[in-house]
Amino acid sequence: MIKLDLKFWLAGTELTKLKDAAQSWWEKVEGWLRWPLLQLDADTCHLVMLDLLAWQRDITRFKGEPEALYRLRVKYAFINAVDAGSTAGMKRILQRLGVGYVEIEERMPDRDWDVVLLRFSDSQLSKNPELLRVLIQQYGRTCRRYDFVTLTPVTLRVAVVDFNDDQQTLVASL
Repeated sequence: MIKLDLKFWLAGTELTKLKDAAQSWWEKVEGWLRWPLLQLDADTCHLVMLDLLAWQRDITRFKGEPEALYRLRVKYAFINAVDAGSTAGMKRILQRLGVGYVEIEERMPDRDWDVVLLRFSDSQLSKNPELLRVLIQQYGRTCRRYDFVTLTPVTLRVAVVDFNDDQQTLVASL
């Protein structure tokens, strides 16, 4: 907003009050004029407007989806559509929507050519089962089957110890 400023010869108590009132009024008018533009921002718009933006961007809210995740999906809908169909793009989509690190393997030996393995940790898969289903349905490759595989990190400790063992072979005969 433009800050109203009076010339020094107009600086008086009554004119300052008038300037402050005008400043307040025009800030309010600016807020009214900016409101429609703010409704196009998926992060801050009203939920009804978010539903309209989601419809426009071909996003459907699934049952039980948190509002923050819904806003993220609507916000990144165009970028996700551009990234869809490639391995690196699918990784970026999952990173943007908060799923996290994923390993994607395609065309493995001894498997059908159309099977794609998505490797997630246990926590990723348990926190986002419906989101992963929706993302694969919307952004996955058309003629592919997707298998979810869980990675379970296990801490392993190995100690190197010097083990001096003697061996004797005794043979007894009758």
